[in-house]
Amino acid sequence: MKEPENDPIASSTQLISSLYDQIPLIQTFKGKWALIRDKLSELRAQLVDFADLPTSTSHPLSLHLLLSVSQTLSDAVSLSLKCQTANLSAGKLRTQSDVDSILARLDRHVADAEILIKSGVLLDSAVSSVSSSSKRETVRAECRNLVTRLQIGSAESRNSAMEALLGLLQGDDKHVMIAVAQGIIPLLLRLLDSSSIETKENAVFAISIVSMVESSKHVLIAEGLSLLNHLMRVLDSGSGFAKEKACLALQALSFSKENARAIGSRGGVSSLLDICQGGTPGSQASAAGVLRKLAGFAENQENFLEENGVGVLLGLASSGTALAQENAIGCLCHFVSGSESLKLLVVREGGIECLKNFWDSGWNNNNRNLEVAVEFLRHLASCSPIAEVLVSDGFVARLVGVLSCGVLGVRIAAAKAAYELGFCSKTRKEMGECGCIDPLIKMLDGKAVEEKESAAKALSALILYAGNRKIFKKHEGGIVSSVQLLDPSIQNLDKKYPVALLAALAHSNKCRKQMIAAGARLHLQKLVDMEVEGSKKLLENLGRGKIWGVFARS
Repeated sequence: MKEPENDPIASSTQLISSLYDQIPLIQTFKGKWALIRDKLSELRAQLVDFADLPTSTSHPLSLHLLLSVSQTLSDAVSLSLKCQTANLSAGKLRTQSDVDSILARLDRHVADAEILIKSGVLLDSAVSSVSSSSKRETVRAECRNLVTRLQIGSAESRNSAMEALLGLLQGDDKHVMIAVAQGIIPLLLRLLDSSSIETKENAVFAISIVSMVESSKHVLIAEGLSLLNHLMRVLDSGSGFAKEKACLALQALSFSKENARAIGSRGGVSSLLDICQGGTPGSQASAAGVLRKLAGFAENQENFLEENGVGVLLGLASSGTALAQENAIGCLCHFVSGSESLKLLVVREGGIECLKNFWDSGWNNNNRNLEVAVEFLRHLASCSPIAEVLVSDGFVARLVGVLSCGVLGVRIAAAKAAYELGFCSKTRKEMGECGCIDPLIKMLDGKAVEEKESAAKALSALILYAGNRKIFKKHEGGIVSSVQLLDPSIQNLDKKYPVALLAALAHSNKCRKQMIAAGARLHLQKLVDMEVEGSKKLLENLGRGKIWGVFARS
């Protein structure tokens, strides 16, 4: 059996018993000592729990707490002796302060002991000392240990625990999932209320890491307005680093209409635009990323207009980092998607020149970065007056350059942009002459259904110009590829576009023969039953062509 002086549990238990004997003799501050006695009762029960845990005197967290408890109780015994006389040698105010300090220390010890006992970290140590755990179990135990350390001990100890937690979270997405399962999110939210700027910023950093792990986002979302309000306050008063990390978290939270509305209604658009104008390069990019999400909801458009959002975003799209420019253009893309007046506003503010500079900039050698620019072009081109300006500014040649690129998303966006430009009859001739037809025909044979459909849709508009039909006919396999898209077994492809494309070519006897040879009539008979737009008329044209052919031979 351990001697009391070597066993902090036994030593503390003896000190509590001594205090029980001393407190009835106290003459001053009796009410406060009654509160201390209540805390001693809680603490004694906790010491019994500690005694049942085999690692309670060997685990660093537990041992540190027990030694602190023993020191506080020893100080309490000395103070109780001083309070047994009405003549206070240290003076009444000083003694009262000492009594209050003992009460506060005991209250903290009780709270820390409860956290430590319930955390399970002492059991983790017991298990690991007996057998080696799996890597997952080791990480789980480490997470529990860090969650506990973040709640007890000194400020220095908590900061050390936070640094260790950040290192763990950055190491692997699986570590993030384990930490979330151990309840790290509610704790991080409490740390956001900390008076320590370092603690608050590290908590924001940890939340941003969690927000980037898809399987853990739902836990953040479940925190609702509480988390949003914390992050919004960081946007207004945090450092550049904290603002950047807060924006990363807000990007994960702002995909829902409710959260986007909440951010907009709480001045979020204004705060984010301020960061876009005067923030650090990293915070500008992440702020524009949040705005990119918010702009997709009509409720926030008025906020953008009131805060001169178009001018700010165009400025960032011209001078920010590559990511900031991409997010700014992506934001403008969402902003103008449903309104012709907003498209015209963006163009008046210099949107076309901004798009041209981004498209032609040196760091866009990676075509993947161009997808957002091509999408922006598509939205602007849906307005006929703007489409004519885009063509005159050389965007058809730019578009041709990416129709054959190796990035599927960019090709699809480019085909959709080609449709919008080709929808304006004044631009079809130039698009054909610049070389749009050939790459679009090749896309008809693409693996992705969306690529096939977007190409057929674009060609159905461009082929309305006679010169483009001549180009199409010269391409071997164009008719066959188009007919194959009529096959009803190809799911999720709008058949009206290949039907419209073939219908524009059906006036040619040669083209009709190619369609029939490729099996168009069989597919069209099924499409007629499905009531696909234009299929009945095209089938009749092909049938009439066959009859005319019979008469010609007779």
